[in-house]
Amino acid sequence: RQPLGPCLSGERLCSTEEATAGNGTYTRHGFIFSSLAGYVEKKSEDSGLPVVSVVRDAESQLLPDVGAVVTCKVCSINSRFAKVHILYVGSTPLKSTFRGTIRREDIRATEKDKVEVYKSFRPGDIVLAKVISLGDAQSNYLLSTAENELGVVVARSEAGVQMVPISWCEMQCPRTHTKDFRKVARVQPQFLQT
Repeated sequence: RQPLGPCLSGERLCSTEEATAGNGTYTRHGFIFSSLAGYVEKKSEDSGLPVVSVVRDAESQLLPDVGAVVTCKVCSINSRFAKVHILYVGSTPLKSTFRGTIRREDIRATEKDKVEVYKSFRPGDIVLAKVISLGDAQSNYLLSTAENELGVVVARSEAGVQMVPISWCEMQCPRTHTKDFRKVARVQPQFLQT
């Protein structure tokens, strides 16, 4: 067995002429792709082609899984979605950054057609979200904030002060008393990061 280094989910590993697909991989259009983020292994077989598989290194990296609650930081927003960096899975910090996307329709459980991304998140916000599907190398993890416990937990006002939630859709700057719209999380104590 040769460990060949880390790979991302959806990464193209080699052609099906060079190897056979093992665990943690799939084939498409004559190539073998990784179906999860982990480490590539090549195992020589007596019958001919080596087997390429991808294993998760449980020690070195915790990975966001479907259903996991993650803490992330909003990087950018547009009218259709917010792009985020996932920082924690539960209360465990991640060693490397994973990118995520919160689509407009996954922000709230009700009145989805009336949701506006810029009234829900702003760049720099710290958000609790749930992983709803594992992305590939291009499209990242898809996240949802459609439950009451999920949404913005920390936001700063334009004055640079941490804002206080005043309702499920607004936060206020304690210094300037300016109000901003947000999709506010009803935070459960176990998720409060100090």
